[in-house]
Amino acid sequence: MDTRLLDSYGLLPENIRQFYFDARSVFLGTPDADFTNPGIIAAARKNNLPIMGGPMLGKLSENSVNIWIRPSTSEPLVVKVKKSGSSDEKSYIKNSVEPGVEQRIILDGLSSATEYEYTVYTNGKGVAEGSFTTAPASGEKNSFRIAFGSCFHKIGLHNPNLINQILKREPQAMMLLGDIAVDDRENRINLHRSDYMLRDISKPWKELAANVPLYTSWDDHDYYNNDLSGTPKGFTTADREAARAVWQQNWNNPENKKPGIYFNSRIGPVEIIMLDTRSCRENGQRGRYGSYLGPEQLTWLKKTLKNSEAPFKIISSGTMWSDYVSNGKDSWGTWDTKAREEIFAFIESENISGVLLISGDRHGARGFTIPRPSGFKLYEFEAASLGGVPGPDAMAKDSTNQLFGYHGTAAVAFGEFTFDIQEDTPAVTFRLIDQFGNILEKYTLPYKKLTPP
Repeated sequence: MDTRLLDSYGLLPENIRQFYFDARSVFLGTPDADFTNPGIIAAARKNNLPIMGGPMLGKLSENSVNIWIRPSTSEPLVVKVKKSGSSDEKSYIKNSVEPGVEQRIILDGLSSATEYEYTVYTNGKGVAEGSFTTAPASGEKNSFRIAFGSCFHKIGLHNPNLINQILKREPQAMMLLGDIAVDDRENRINLHRSDYMLRDISKPWKELAANVPLYTSWDDHDYYNNDLSGTPKGFTTADREAARAVWQQNWNNPENKKPGIYFNSRIGPVEIIMLDTRSCRENGQRGRYGSYLGPEQLTWLKKTLKNSEAPFKIISSGTMWSDYVSNGKDSWGTWDTKAREEIFAFIESENISGVLLISGDRHGARGFTIPRPSGFKLYEFEAASLGGVPGPDAMAKDSTNQLFGYHGTAAVAFGEFTFDIQEDTPAVTFRLIDQFGNILEKYTLPYKKLTPP
């Protein structure tokens, strides 16, 4: 499938195509190969590719953004940034560069809620460019937009129709919840890297990553394979650590020093909380308290929620929060209902307002309410529709609490939240938008609906 994706939406430039085939042969033939392998570097240089991956934006704040680049040269990297419409540039330089090793450059000292353009230079030549808008400062009454979704499954990474629609909406950030670029590579880390290389040569993907700061978490197919988690039979803890390491190397997430890939980061009025619902599971404890997130991540989540001063909090789960689809298959409902109840009860007892739940895994797009005994409702939005791949029925058998549903092949679409904090009564609007720009669903939730009684 990998080679067929190369020209799925138009012919690639010949030098990029040849680089992919040359480098892929190295990864396939060398189990311990990484991007510093001499064969990989030689393939990039032979095909005149000074950077093999990126730029990819991440960790946006009111005065900074991080940029991720994988160079094939040891020449310094220079990023020149200017406000849109201005000619005044500020330069950021990375001098110590090792070919094949991902570089992260912090573009700081910026103004809040401001549009910027940037160009990446190496050896005096511009090799990539992009743009971004910094987050509003705390207290600024700007509207703010975040896109989200899951299940690109490689296919969607090459779809210019979908990605162009995301870019047209001008989100200030995007959350990707899993099954993105790596597909069923298990503990063959060389093939994880080959899949990331396939991601990085996609023109639509490069446009997205260079212009929208990304926040990512994984699910089963990025991790090992279908429905696998924790340390499955036949795998080792070293395999798990290798999977975590290659993930961290190939994304531009906020730093997390704890075991697992979970993290939180505030962007303007929103606290992004992305859980690791795969690698922290304890397979031998399935169905028991603490088996899904693990005790450390569960404690961290509650502390993060309680300490957050952001008006809105988005909590992502790679799999479904609710049990409406497939009876909680491979998710909270068959792993740890006690911890899930503890989280929901904690949100209510601590009066934590503005919580939105997002999820993935079960292909398609759906929205649900999760009623609580108090009469309060949590809202779950799933946009596992970035790749348009088959999945379970669009509607749950009992659709009493379902807002909408689309089968996996019925819509190639992404989710979007627009946070309106310009009025005295803040609100968030969810939209489901397909690859042709059609708004399939729209729900506006006043802040009071997201406030426990």
